Amino acid sequence: MKIPSNWTFKNAGVADSFDAHVREQLPWYELATDCVTHIVRHYLPEGGLIYDIGASTGNIGRALAPVLDDRKARLIAIEESPEMAAKYDAPGEVECMDAYQVAYQPFDVAVCFLVLMFLPVNKRKSLVESLRRSLRRGGAIIIFDKVMPSCGYFGTVMRRLTMSWKLNNGAKAEDIVSKELSLSGVQRPLNPSILGEDARQFFAFGEFAGYIIENPE
Repeated sequence: MKIPSNWTFKNAGVADSFDAHVREQLPWYELATDCVTHIVRHYLPEGGLIYDIGASTGNIGRALAPVLDDRKARLIAIEESPEMAAKYDAPGEVECMDAYQVAYQPFDVAVCFLVLMFLPVNKRKSLVESLRRSLRRGGAIIIFDKVMPSCGYFGTVMRRLTMSWKLNNGAKAEDIVSKELSLSGVQRPLNPSILGEDARQFFAFGEFAGYIIENPE
């Protein structure tokens, strides 16, 4: 894939190659997808509603297809990029719009999979609060994202771990550097504190982590 000098998902070339590219750049992508799918199965009821926010081509929807079918559940995919939305290939319906402009219906599960880091910093907390307000009792919000690095030398260690895994997964060194530079100002790691004190971490690898926010019964 030709990496844009200024990263954007509103690019036909990026959309065409996205599924292969993300698996090359993030070696744990399938494992993280499996984790999210496993958690969703525990919170999505019969006839429930799930939002896949920042759905890209439908990775989460495809993984959830069996449970969606079994439980007659409804999935709404939110994707800002028209190019990516046109490539959506998964169950459910797609709304092409910014995540923070959606009028969310009461839902049982929301998944934000590698998306908050691409949203404006000043709109992330309000999005999380909006999701909390629409979350039904017994439901959950699942957030998986790149997070603020640790301070000190350990932060450097984690940064190098991410780069090492990319190289070991077949990514070319020049592509890793080009991608990092293209993300300047576009991708900014998440500060987990905006998720609230009740957010619990369920996954961590290098600079990436997964969190769950429940609305208790």
